[in-house]
Amino acid sequence: MTETEPVAFPQDRTCPYHPPTAYDPLRATRPLSRITLYDGRPAWLVTGHALARELLSDQRLSTDRTHPDFPAPTERFAAVRNRRVALLGVDDPKHRTQRRMMVPSFTLRRAVELRPQIQRIVDERLDAMIAQGPPAELVNAFALPVPSMVICALLGVPYADHEFFEGQSRRLLRGPTVDDVQDARNQLDAYFDELIDSKLKQPEPGDGVLDELVHLQLREGVLDRQEVISFATILLVAGHETTANMISLGTFTLLQHPEQLAELRDDPELLPGAVEELMRMLSIADGLLRRATEDIEAGGTTIRAGDGVVFATSVINRDEDVYPAPDSLDWHRSARHHVAFGFGIHQCLGQNLARAELEIALHTLFDRLPTLHLAAPADEIPFKPGDTIQGMLELPVTW
Repeated sequence: MTETEPVAFPQDRTCPYHPPTAYDPLRATRPLSRITLYDGRPAWLVTGHALARELLSDQRLSTDRTHPDFPAPTERFAAVRNRRVALLGVDDPKHRTQRRMMVPSFTLRRAVELRPQIQRIVDERLDAMIAQGPPAELVNAFALPVPSMVICALLGVPYADHEFFEGQSRRLLRGPTVDDVQDARNQLDAYFDELIDSKLKQPEPGDGVLDELVHLQLREGVLDRQEVISFATILLVAGHETTANMISLGTFTLLQHPEQLAELRDDPELLPGAVEELMRMLSIADGLLRRATEDIEAGGTTIRAGDGVVFATSVINRDEDVYPAPDSLDWHRSARHHVAFGFGIHQCLGQNLARAELEIALHTLFDRLPTLHLAAPADEIPFKPGDTIQGMLELPVTW
């Protein structure tokens, strides 16, 4: 490890698909650096690919965000960390039990089965956007509703409520004040509490994941009501926010790389690899969080028990020892070992579904709208700040 002055984390990107320029010194001093969080607390930042995969598999690093030593990157995160989060915020053995409940709904086979339904949703949204005529704002017309509709169908949540839960999700993830974040969490809790009551009154369960949780796990006493609410919240919020940001930012990135886009149009067989490369390059969930429960020797130093550990996925996925010319978009490299979905026991449960949605959404968008282009200068299109999931705030396009 090379000592440098601690860098404040998180920082805003200057380009929506590149890491913040303030992280450049950290790229040069891989694999481990010192950072300071919003409240001045020091933490470790993992920036090397090999060390990241090693530590993300180390069960001496805890994801229990209710512990007072757990690193908080923002004030709004700190405001709600006393509420336990299913899957992401629990350690083994409880995590193993929770994940086992969810795995059958998120297998590769299940994602393949859902492809026709995803294709119908994508086609319907594009039909509506095309009928309205150019220009269009792609985030609200396409990138957001596609994954919202998919995750609602999978969970058994009424899409008619999408404006409510999408709005609360935005407040939860990037509300301007702590009060906004806390209120959003309360609103989502109340919403799912009512939805659970509605499902309990049904004589037969529906075919959604939430129906299974209510009629099997809740009725049988395997989970309590608050645990079901926690499951529903993390699956719904993560299930639409992350994929929506990947669709919007992926579209923007492709439009900024016309040669690579042309190659992709000429050879659709490149699409699965292109999706992996986009996930590597964009790294929208930049800053996975852990707390050391024991001393850990890593990167030539000692991470002490109680230390916060943050994984800078945008930097890890640009490790030139793994990805030559890491700042370039290259469909022909193997990017499957990226950590955009995390790694280890907490690797993203919905990654198979996300890949299917991205492949179908991006292929269909550019196939049906071959002249798609930005309707505003690229440097004037707003994107999200560095303290939340990365993506476009809006994306004006025309064709």
